This record gives sequence, structure tokens and C-alpha cells, in this order.
Amino acid sequence: MPYLTPEVAAVPFAIKERPEDFVVEEIPLYEPCGSGEHTFVAIEKREMGTLEALGVFAAKFGLVSREIGCAGLKDSRGITRQTLSLPGVDPQRALDVQGPRLRVLAAVRHVNKLRVGQLAGNRFDLRLRGLARERFADLERVLEVLRARGVPNYFGEQRFGARGDSWSVGRDLLRGAYEDAFAQFCGRPTAQDHGRVLDARRLYDEGKFRAAGKAWPRGFHEQIRVCEAMAKNKGRAQYAVRALNLRLGRFYVSAWQSRLFNAVLAARLDSFDRVLEGDLAWKHDNGAVFLVGDPEREAARAAACELSPTGPLFGERMSEPRGRPAEVEAEALAHCGATREEFERESWFRPSGGRRPLRFPFAEYAASWETDDAGAHARVRFTLPKGCYATVVLREVGKQAMVHTGITPAAADDDEPE
Repeated sequence: MPYLTPEVAAVPFAIKERPEDFVVEEIPLYEPCGSGEHTFVAIEKREMGTLEALGVFAAKFGLVSREIGCAGLKDSRGITRQTLSLPGVDPQRALDVQGPRLRVLAAVRHVNKLRVGQLAGNRFDLRLRGLARERFADLERVLEVLRARGVPNYFGEQRFGARGDSWSVGRDLLRGAYEDAFAQFCGRPTAQDHGRVLDARRLYDEGKFRAAGKAWPRGFHEQIRVCEAMAKNKGRAQYAVRALNLRLGRFYVSAWQSRLFNAVLAARLDSFDRVLEGDLAWKHDNGAVFLVGDPEREAARAAACELSPTGPLFGERMSEPRGRPAEVEAEALAHCGATREEFERESWFRPSGGRRPLRFPFAEYAASWETDDAGAHARVRFTLPKGCYATVVLREVGKQAMVHTGITPAAADDDEPE
């Protein structure tokens, strides 16, 4: 994906050398009311993905993971704070969950289940290690460009999993190619697979589904379920697909949507802060979308980052732009080997679709040079709207020299962060 700031040379640094280097806190959309059949729990996770946390609460309170509400999936690498909703669980019992990797900070009753997307945004507190002191000015230079023009609203690399292939699983699920989807999900090892995970993937590729299910590490609940279902159904993926967590399947489909959106954004990056005739523009103050008929009339608001052009999240109910914006989207779809029809076929995983702004505002940030027990580093703090990625901010700074290091993945959903 192209950079917005190619004129600034890559500023090398490492992120996530320690869990404390990547701290993200979910900003609730609303506070629980204090009564009701659900309990909202504010949790802190350390090197644990959201799906693994759901599994912990499900096992402790006799729930099914899909009964537990969450506003979004968080990265397993770092320290993350977010809210979950537990049906029929007493708040005092919820407060008993206290461990080195997962602890409950607060528990309050509420009337409704927490739904995906019900958050205002996320606060980030990041420490960039190995960044040369003389390059700190370049870090600030890039951040100033992002403040002035907005941040390209790419879906970050973690959206596509540790192996970078979650989009292909989603594509195949959407097309009904379940055998290929499961082969990618449970088999087809790459250089990134090691130890028991590598063994499990090899066994799956050999058709030894039951043995593969036993080989997967305990935290990989969904892979284990799929392997067991494939064994039970004698390798017939069209029947085994019923065992796949519907929420997870739809997440993978959304990764396919995300890949296509990124392709459109890359094609429009040079003018991503201007609207064209036929654009569907996004109002950042309230999320309203409207068709642009007169680009000149909207130019001042676009320059002030009050509105932005949008890109596609393909689905059966997605609104279509007109003119040149529509042509760009059609070209990107064809380039990725996709069709509009695949998003409209009957499927458990069929997405409704929508629009997403091509950029997001970056009005306020704080950057400082600090020292802690691990040495000198740059510290960057900012708040992003929901669905936006801190890594797309950092990639403009580090470009190809940004290194993810240090933290060992420990979650069942390492491939499924938000």
C-alpha cells in the first residue's frame, strides 16, 4: 500500500518489544445504567486476544461465547482495556476474575447486550523503541502531515492476521468454497508456523483431521472445532461449516471486504482529501453519507477534514457512487479478482455492506522523548475513531523499517484482532 508521506525517509523503530509499549483503551459509547440482566465488565488483558477472553468467561460462568457481547476485537499483543457484557452473571462474581493476563476492573449491570460497534473510539499510548534521537523531528514532521491532511484509513495489517491470509478465508467462505477456506484456516503451513501449530497444520493437510484437532494448542478453540467437525463429517466441508463460529466466519468475510477497500484507497491516495463529482461523502461529525453533486461547493469542508470521500465495504446493501469514483471501485474489484455478485449470493456469511471514509481526522496527538527502565524512546499518544488503526499512523513513520518485535502471541485469536 502506498504511503502518504514518501518524501520523508523511513524512521526505523520497533514496536511492542514489551506489552507496556502498546496500550489501547476502548472508549465506551455509553455507561451501563446499573440494572438489568446483563453485566458490563471492564477488563484489562495482557497478551490476550478478545476471543480468548470470551472463552475464559464462557468457561467460568457456563456461557456460550456468542452470548457474550463485545464492541470489537482487540489486538492480543500488548495491554488492552475493553468492555464485555455477560448475561445473567452477578457483578460480584464477575469481579472474582483476577489473573496475570486477564482481570476485571469494574462490573455494573445493564439492560442490553453490548453489540459490535458500540464504542466511541480507542485511546493509544505507544512507545517506539530503537528510534534514533536525531530522527525524532522526522517523526513529528510525519505526524504534522497527518494532522493537516488526515490519515489514510487503511485497514491495518493485523486485520489480515499473523499470516496475512484471513482475507482469503473470508473470500472462500463467501463463495461457498468451504474446503479451501478450512484448508487455509487449519492447514497450509507457512514459514510463520512453528511447533504444535505447524504439526497441526501438516496433519490437516494429510487429511488426519482428528489428529490435527488434538495437535492444536489448547487456545485454538475454533481450529479444534473445525478439525473435529471435518473428522465427524468425513472431510465434507459443506457440512462441517456448521461448526464454525458465525461471528468468526463473518469476521473473516469482513477481512475480504477490508482488502478490497484498501485497494480502492491505494488507487485514490493522491486525492483522498478531496471529493469528486459522484462521490459518496462522509460527514465526520455524525457519520452521515451524501452524494456529491458539486465538488467545488464541498471543497472547503473537505479541506478542513469535516468530510471525506468514502470507499466500499462491498455487500448487498452498499450504496454505489457515480462517475469516476464508481469506475475506480469497479477497477479495484476486477484487479482483486472479485465480483459484486459474490457479495449478494445466499450465504450465512453474507455481509450487508456499507461505506467507510478514505481518511480519518488526526487533530490531536502528543509526542515526547522519554526514558524508562528499558532505555530512551519516543512516546506517542492519540485517540482514534472506532474502526481506525494505530498501525496505519505508525506505518507512515516507520514505513518498511517498522519492526514488530518481542511479544509472544498467546491467544486463540492472534489472527483476529480488531
